[in-house]
Amino acid sequence: MKNAFVIVTLSAVLSACALGPQAPLARVPGPVPAPVPDSSDEVLPNVVLSADLLYKLTKAELEFKRGQWQGPYVTLMGVAQQTRDPRIAHRALEIALAAKRGGEALAAVRLWRELAPDSEEANQYFLGFVVLGDSLDEAEQVFSKRLQATPSAARGVVMFQMQQLLSRAKDKAAAFAVLERVLAPYGSTQETHLVLAQGAFAKGDAARSVAEARQALAFNPRSELAVLTLAQATSPAPAVTALLTNFLAKNPDAREVRAAYARILIEQAQYEGARQQFLYLLKGQPDNLATLYALGILSMQLNDTPGAESYFKKFLAILDQHPNDERDPSKVLALLSQLAEDRGDVPGALAWLDKIDDSDPQALFSARIRRAQLFAKRGDVDGGRAVLAQTQTTDSGEQTQILLADAQILRDAGYGPSAYTVLENGLKRFPGNTELLYDFALAAEKLGKMDVMEKSLRAVIAQSPDNQQAYNALGYSFAERNIRLPEAYKLIEKALKMAPDDPFIIDSMGWVQFRMGHLQQAEELLRRAYALRSDPDIAVHLGEVLWQKGDRTDAKKLWREAKDKDPKNDSLKGMLMRLNLSL
Repeated sequence: MKNAFVIVTLSAVLSACALGPQAPLARVPGPVPAPVPDSSDEVLPNVVLSADLLYKLTKAELEFKRGQWQGPYVTLMGVAQQTRDPRIAHRALEIALAAKRGGEALAAVRLWRELAPDSEEANQYFLGFVVLGDSLDEAEQVFSKRLQATPSAARGVVMFQMQQLLSRAKDKAAAFAVLERVLAPYGSTQETHLVLAQGAFAKGDAARSVAEARQALAFNPRSELAVLTLAQATSPAPAVTALLTNFLAKNPDAREVRAAYARILIEQAQYEGARQQFLYLLKGQPDNLATLYALGILSMQLNDTPGAESYFKKFLAILDQHPNDERDPSKVLALLSQLAEDRGDVPGALAWLDKIDDSDPQALFSARIRRAQLFAKRGDVDGGRAVLAQTQTTDSGEQTQILLADAQILRDAGYGPSAYTVLENGLKRFPGNTELLYDFALAAEKLGKMDVMEKSLRAVIAQSPDNQQAYNALGYSFAERNIRLPEAYKLIEKALKMAPDDPFIIDSMGWVQFRMGHLQQAEELLRRAYALRSDPDIAVHLGEVLWQKGDRTDAKKLWREAKDKDPKNDSLKGMLMRLNLSL
């Protein structure tokens, strides 16, 4: 069992990194798809700005700034009808959206479209409202007219926009029926079948999606979008793998398909295979930031620290050459700091943290927490705690993280009672906080306060029934003391069902199996846990199982590895004392 701050799956980390720069989404109040601003197609009336009109507009804006919405909205709607100016109807819409008044917003959109029937922006808002409201008949009319008026060369883009809008409808079957009817006259184009394939997939019809995607692929067998659409609807996993590998054999430079194949390999824990795919991508684009990031993460997973550092450093060097790139380097800087710490270079780890600036407040806050921990790790406990004390925040979540970090520093330095007190006082400030309760339970266990530990963990479970770490910690505490083993097994089994690939929970299950005398099952589980994460505590447990099975050489080898990584490891010290051994 291990108390980890954050557990992130590798595939989740990689999926956050797209293969190309992402266009920022427009920020639009309310539940409306982001429109494309464009007022050039609005015909504006020739209205004299009289004193009365100026007074109404100014008064409406001032009232809105003071927190009122109804009066300003009614005023602007009236002025828009009087002047026939679409800009004023647009402003009435913005006020209704800010007030979260759906009916009033739709009325303003209708007036805006009436005043500017050719406005693309007004049409986008209108379509968003009617689709979300399942007024699909109105949307169908607009879609049909738009496709008819669009030149054939640009029609595919409009089709994809339609599908994206319709995917937001509550009635998926009705939305797909609209899509079918609107696209019926254009069945001889690849885009039509791609859009129908995506629409069918959105409503859960995998068979129809596959059929449409195959027709799209027949138009152009080299189409990456078509094969990826087909892969999305294909099952089981081996069939998807075969589909993509066959496509790549014929089209080795298909970057999007290769990246998708690499992500599948990651999900299957085939990290070396995934790395080879990203290396192929890197040859084609040596300065691709997303590929470098992915290779850095995969190298970390494969315990290739030099490789990871090399990719991350190149990532930063390329980012420095492109000052207009909006990608934030904070995550890479934090990873380089972690890598430096892992090889014992605390000054290097601090130096990387120093490069994180205030452009990302959350990253800067996390860096301050890590700085405090690194100060303590090099022996300056007071300095580390001072960094935490100087970190000012009004956010209750961040205040909790400071308390947890303070307690961890004290616990790691051997000041268990002080850590217990910090957490106890923290719970007085934030009663019922599950994070504090969890760490308070661990601190209580270290001090032998087993009743407090169990009560706190059961409180966590009561508040957060899906908190696998609480089940795991309680079960492990029983297994460690060799008591209530059937209950320990059930608790850890429940945690393992929630997180089947968590190495620390697998370690706990291996340990309870060892306590129950099931040495073979224990060894298998602990070897799996150690393969997922070569943690000293897991090495200690696996070594003891091997020792009991008579494999003394491999047991000592594991314990030496654990000692090299963490010379002060409590589990290792306790085990050597219990077995009356020395290394």
